[in-house]
Order: sequence, then C-alpha cells, then structure tokens
Amino acid sequence: MPDAHDITLRAAATGRRLPAFLARPDAEPGTDPDAPRPAVIVVHEVMGLNDDIRRIATVFATKGYVALAPDLVGSGFKPFCIARFFQGIGKVGTGRPYREMAAFQDWLERQPYVDPERIGMAGFCAGGGFTMLYAARGGRNLRAIAPFYGALPGDESMIPDLCPTVASYGGRDKVYGALGPTLEAALADAGIPNDVKTYPDAGHSFMSRHGGLIGAIGPHLPMHDAFDEDASTDAWARVLAFFGEHLAGGTPTPATSA
Repeated sequence: MPDAHDITLRAAATGRRLPAFLARPDAEPGTDPDAPRPAVIVVHEVMGLNDDIRRIATVFATKGYVALAPDLVGSGFKPFCIARFFQGIGKVGTGRPYREMAAFQDWLERQPYVDPERIGMAGFCAGGGFTMLYAARGGRNLRAIAPFYGALPGDESMIPDLCPTVASYGGRDKVYGALGPTLEAALADAGIPNDVKTYPDAGHSFMSRHGGLIGAIGPHLPMHDAFDEDASTDAWARVLAFFGEHLAGGTPTPATSA
C-alpha cells in the first residue's frame, strides 16, 4: 500500500497554513524508494479536501505517481471559504488559489523523490475548471492535465496555452456536460495532444463516491451528480494511459476499478 498521510503546508505567498494529503507509491523490491518519480497534483471539488479526494490521490499512488492533494478552500465557515475560493479563481493567474497552488507545486518539485520535470495535474468539478486555468496562466512545467467535468476558461483564447489534456464529461450533466466537443475542437485546432470524452449515461461527479446529503440528493438535481462505475473505470484507464505517454514516459498498469 502507498505511504499516504495528511500533512500541513505553508503557502509563503499568502502566509496561510493549509492541509494537504500526500501519497507516495511503494518502491518495487530492489529499487530505491527515494528515486525521483512523476507526480500528480489532485485538485478537489468545491467543498475542499475530503476522503474521496484522498481516495483518488491514493489510486494515483498505486499506479506509480507521487500524489499531492492540497486544500485550497481552507478551514472556517464553509460558505465563506467557498465564496472566497471562487472569488480567487476569478482573478485568473493572480488570485489566491493560483499563488497558493504555485507554492504547493514548488514544494512538490523540491522533494527528492519527485522528478520536477514530470508534474501533472488532475482536477474535479471546480478543480477541473481551475486546473485548465492554472495550466494556462499559472502552472510551470506541467506536462499533462486531466480536468473532469469542469467549466472551460471564460476566455477561450487561453485553451491554446494548455499542455496535453485528457478531459472527461458526463452527458447527463445539464450544466457542463455539453462542453467536451468545444474543448476537443479548440485543443485540436491548437495542435495540443488530447483525449476528450463524454460519457452519455453519466452525470456530474461520476468519479466521486459522495455520501451524506450530496450523495442523497445529487442524482436528482439537474447535474445528476452521482458515481458511475462504468464511466469511472473507463476514465481511469484513459487518464493513466495518457499520463503514461505524456508524463511518466511509459504506460502504468491500467486501473480496473477505483
């Protein structure tokens, strides 16, 4: 099993100390456990870091990637924190989430067990939209990104500034589900390697196993927010194959279920 645990990181750009989750893959017998590996930054959904994002980060670690999942929402009165998070995202490239993510990326690149030239990012929901914005206007040396059911940049002229992109949408999502073809066409026009797929029978957050109130009411809302086993399994296989080509230098073992 991966070495996975919660940590606290200080973002020098803002002075905030924020929680994060770090998962490191097990070393194969006879290999150096501190040998530099490719890494993936996992960006949470709107509510911030939770056990489901920890689960997703751990899956990346089981496939050979160092995975870091920072919490950009932070602690405090949750509605206020979420509003502040979105306000910061709107200040593309300069808002607090971008500055804090740059600090987290700096920290990750300094770790001896990470290859700083092989950093990727995967984002979900709000994190999916942020992943595209960060890659276009904030990220340095990102080799590949995997945005899931995220909004496209309001200024679509940013799309040609993305790195290789593997994106996924749920066709039953009435808010973001129709965005896949637009993203795919813009990436293709810009000559950016891409794999964009829409799953017609899945809704929003089809990668996430939500419980509580969200898990109960999500499937009945216009976004049809619910985990979908078939879409999730296929999306994991696509992401791992794409990251294997553009980030890891070789295709990791495909996921069968996560």
